[in-house]
Amino acid sequence: MYRIVSTSLAALALLPPLAAAHHSVAVWFDSSQRQEIEGVVTEVRWQNPHVRFFMRAPNAEGEETIWEVETFSVSGISRWGIGPELINVGDRVLVSGAPSRRGLDNIFVRNLLLPSGRELVFGGEPRFSDDALRAGEANPAREGDGSRPELGVFRVWTSGQGGGQVFPETFDADFDFSYYPLTEAARAAVEAFDYFEHDPTNDCRPKGMPIIMEQPYPMEFVEEGSTIVLRIEEYDLVRTIHMGDAPDPETQPPTPLGFSVGRMDGRDLVVTTTRISSGTFDSVGVPLSIDARLEERFAPSDDGSTLQYTLIVEDPVNFTAPVETGKRFIYQPEIAVEPFNCVE
Repeated sequence: MYRIVSTSLAALALLPPLAAAHHSVAVWFDSSQRQEIEGVVTEVRWQNPHVRFFMRAPNAEGEETIWEVETFSVSGISRWGIGPELINVGDRVLVSGAPSRRGLDNIFVRNLLLPSGRELVFGGEPRFSDDALRAGEANPAREGDGSRPELGVFRVWTSGQGGGQVFPETFDADFDFSYYPLTEAARAAVEAFDYFEHDPTNDCRPKGMPIIMEQPYPMEFVEEGSTIVLRIEEYDLVRTIHMGDAPDPETQPPTPLGFSVGRMDGRDLVVTTTRISSGTFDSVGVPLSIDARLEERFAPSDDGSTLQYTLIVEDPVNFTAPVETGKRFIYQPEIAVEPFNCVE
């Protein structure tokens, strides 16, 4: 068994848990740098997968141009108490964030100073004002609620603070891929991968397995007859897990989510997934073959406050040994799976 451990995880724990909701921020934007722009908002697009607004401001040459300012999803920032009424066309704002790695007039916002003097802080510390709405203060708690142990796995789970990341390379543009036991063919594929051209999570293209399990939004397990349905907020996606006398997976057509067969092991739900056609293990270049076999364990704590998720991937085409990764979810009774309604 080859368990993935990344030295960057400690640093990642300091970031909002929705930082990699879609495409990798670390790849598109240089988070080691800070850029400030001040100008007037010309357009606001309040939609998933990313809230964007545009502003007229000087570029590096001092010429006035239209900047695209990107932030997290509606699903994320609305849960932080940040709504569309806070940013309006005609507002003069000051933005600080990570600049584009491609030299575009594009910035990923970390701090936003509104005309009222209030600052929206999407990551890190306040920069401009003592009157700040900090995303980190509104993010999910570190510990879950233990009042409903009888529910077991069948409830809504959400990402909590410090729960880890299924794919740490999504956050780290300098990730050392030697952490993965890649075959020569897989290593060549990673080296040839052009994220800007082949990002498998860009826009509204739903993720396949196992990438979808990196998603940071609420998910819910529901029993429906002889199946368990896993409803995932991101992309309004639904996974079907066949229990009991399931069809032979080899008779099923390949799909991006594959064909999942489950069983209960005490309170734990164990799921085996094959016939996956997504072609991608993660969103930054590691491939996945049709021969891959995924084993997932969803293990609720005795009091039901947390869910430990473990993923083991066997793929003889791309890995020389099984890869194990995972994260921890928490239970908060007030959290529900909401419509995602992605707009390209």
